[in-house]
Amino acid sequence: MDSEVVRTRGVDTLVGDPRRAIRRLSLPMIIAMSLQTAYNLFDAIWVSGLGSDALAAVGFAFPIFFVIMGLGAGIGIGGSSAISRRIGANDIEGARKALSHTLLLALFVSVFVSVPLYVFAEDIFLAMGAGSVAPLASDYGRIVFGGSATIILASVLSATLRGEGDARRSSTYLALGSVLNIILDPIFIYGLEMGIAGAAWATVVAFGITTLALLRVYKSGRGTFLRLDIRGYRWYRDVNRDVLSVGAPASLQFMSMALTQFALIFLILMVDDTDGVAIYSTGWRVVSMAIVAIQGIASAVTPVTGAAFGARNFDKLGVTHLYSIKYAMGIGGFLMVFLFVFAPQIMTLFTWSSDSAHLFDDLVVFLRIFAFMVPGVAFGMLSSATFQGMGMGIKALIATLFRAVILSLIFCYVLGIVLGFGLIGIWVGLCSANVLSSLIIFIWVRITIRKLRDSVPAPRPL
Repeated sequence: MDSEVVRTRGVDTLVGDPRRAIRRLSLPMIIAMSLQTAYNLFDAIWVSGLGSDALAAVGFAFPIFFVIMGLGAGIGIGGSSAISRRIGANDIEGARKALSHTLLLALFVSVFVSVPLYVFAEDIFLAMGAGSVAPLASDYGRIVFGGSATIILASVLSATLRGEGDARRSSTYLALGSVLNIILDPIFIYGLEMGIAGAAWATVVAFGITTLALLRVYKSGRGTFLRLDIRGYRWYRDVNRDVLSVGAPASLQFMSMALTQFALIFLILMVDDTDGVAIYSTGWRVVSMAIVAIQGIASAVTPVTGAAFGARNFDKLGVTHLYSIKYAMGIGGFLMVFLFVFAPQIMTLFTWSSDSAHLFDDLVVFLRIFAFMVPGVAFGMLSSATFQGMGMGIKALIATLFRAVILSLIFCYVLGIVLGFGLIGIWVGLCSANVLSSLIIFIWVRITIRKLRDSVPAPRPL
């Protein structure tokens, strides 16, 4: 290591025992990401008091919000992978360059996406089939789109902290933003009588405070392995290419999933009305709350596999991949049972107003179907994170396109439209496609790791 750099506890964890690293890095992220997903649930709970039209409006905005979140997460994954691989290879100056390039890239993308989304918000929602709820969706969407920089930067800054093994502070600041959002929701929506726009403002303000706090951490350099300093910044093509080689495909992965959300809304509207959109968007928030535990583990897999790959330790790479899946399957199995058994109690939270009570039975059916998907997605999600850690962003993208776009839409269309099973067919098609494709991606990663292990018999010591 560079003699001027003090190795932090996070870096020691990152390059140490992979099982311990996965546990130590994932647990705080599971807690933080659970809180982050919880604010989505609280958004839906509070918005449901405004009626089913408001729920549907948020449902139409959700895919675009997912794109914005995906851009931040994708760039963050690219930066985290680039940083961790350089730490594993003892290239500290390279890690510093990766940090500055990642943040400036995030700022550029934030400005690039926010303006057109803000200007054409209502036209976009009308094109999606929002109809009479398009004005409500625009009221919510324009605020979120205008504040997209806070959403993207908060995600990227927390990811780069994880890239140097500092999951504790990364998760702490994510949790801060989530708790603030939960507190601000009822104040803005009902206390200040802002309605659906209040939910959007709560999100932007909470993410803004989180971004400022994370920038202060990096600027001070207290306790961080890397320090943010863009004075005398110089653009390095190879560093930028390395961040984008994982970050761009990762962002496209999230965008492809958002594209699937758009397509699913069209399929839902072919067999139902806007109530079907409300059922999907509300039910998916609950499913996302369960899947977030697996996402938390995936956020640890990328830097741990990145460090192992940077050190050319492919045995450790294989152990990390398998252990993370076993770990996630145990958690996912418990959550599957919990969601299935307590579906009525959970969905009561989203149907407490008279305007949304008629959705209750359909929401319970939705949640019980999707409960069976939760443990199965671990194979695909953690395998994709392993590809990202190795810097193989294109493979991760292909895997996601196969899962989220090709199989999912084919299964949903056939079961829901062609065979005429309606909403139930769409729900079953989405679940079965996710599980089947996840198993295929898992096999692909195992073959890739085996080839790498066979090519380099002697790993370089960390």
